Amino acid sequence: MKQELMEQIEGYDTIRQEIEISRKFGNDFSLEKGQVAEYVNRLHPSQIKLCVSKIIEETVSTKTIRLTVVNGYLPPFQAGQYIALSVEVDKVRTGRAYSISSSPRQTGYYDITVRRVKNGRVSNFLLDEVKVGDLLQSSGPQGAFHYHPILHQKEMVCLAGGSGITPFMSMIREITDRGLQRTVHLFYGSRTLDDMIFHQELSQLSEQFATINYIPVIEDPGPEYKGKTGYITAEVIKETLGGLAAKSFFVCGPQAMYTFCLPELDKLGINKWKIKQEMFGTPVNIYEYKGWPSEIKAKDRFTVRVNGSTSFETSAGEALLVALEDNGLVVPSLCRSGECSQCRIKLVSGKVFEPEGTPVRKSDRKYGYIHACVSYPLENLEILL
Repeated sequence: MKQELMEQIEGYDTIRQEIEISRKFGNDFSLEKGQVAEYVNRLHPSQIKLCVSKIIEETVSTKTIRLTVVNGYLPPFQAGQYIALSVEVDKVRTGRAYSISSSPRQTGYYDITVRRVKNGRVSNFLLDEVKVGDLLQSSGPQGAFHYHPILHQKEMVCLAGGSGITPFMSMIREITDRGLQRTVHLFYGSRTLDDMIFHQELSQLSEQFATINYIPVIEDPGPEYKGKTGYITAEVIKETLGGLAAKSFFVCGPQAMYTFCLPELDKLGINKWKIKQEMFGTPVNIYEYKGWPSEIKAKDRFTVRVNGSTSFETSAGEALLVALEDNGLVVPSLCRSGECSQCRIKLVSGKVFEPEGTPVRKSDRKYGYIHACVSYPLENLEILL
């Protein structure tokens, strides 16, 4: 705007005087330009380069991989959060989310504890191929599966299965490291005692700290085992805890555990708002889920057209995100469980199956956006990335 026009604006002289006063007596923040963005990025980086510093064998099927940062320092995290590793396996760029099992008080490294998954592309790569000194790329800490002092009671009831123990291990380590006034009742279900991750450490912590109560529940116990057996049922929980008031409930494990344990908590009259559950990877055997159309078989093949040009074939039983990665199309992703919405894509035409409860935003549903990690083709599709 030309100077003569500016001078005709009402209040121009007053504003000019205030500018002169500010220049004379005010603080000059020009030298700090960009520092806020730099500080935020240090706390919440989009990517971190990590180095494998140690590999710890936990069980015959599980290892803990200790990761240190290559440059700078590790951003803080809340016990229960995860990082999403990005790896290349058999020339396919893909990723998986792993809960941090170390304590947030330990700022020198992240521990992730990886259990072998049948036909698990990434878990088998990490367990069989990765060695000390290797470099890995990950996201910053993510996820909402953590204790909130306003929303949750100081007495926590935690139900874990398999590698679902990892976020609880981080929570317990933080409690004992910092001497937090918080009580944990940890029910840990496993098929055998030998395959229980952190069993010895948890047993020792349970003996050492009155606020840590560790309750293993074994499906196939040996003859000398004297603890709880079978499954984590409503009866097992009630007879162990007695009263259930003033307690918050956390659940983490494979899908079969949610299918079994959530109804058991319902039997106990636990309100759903008192239960926090972690999303735990892509569904297994999606065709067995409620709502799957009976006329569609898992091996049925459909064509996916991408951005109006590229096309490939995939099966109904394979998530779109996996199919895209297998065909060299990398889509941003974090949780791979349908929760974070990082892998959302636009469905132009066709129909997909999404498990009941997938948290797709109302606006996304209105305009045809889906979560690629938990969307399965039911017919030929056209999508936009």
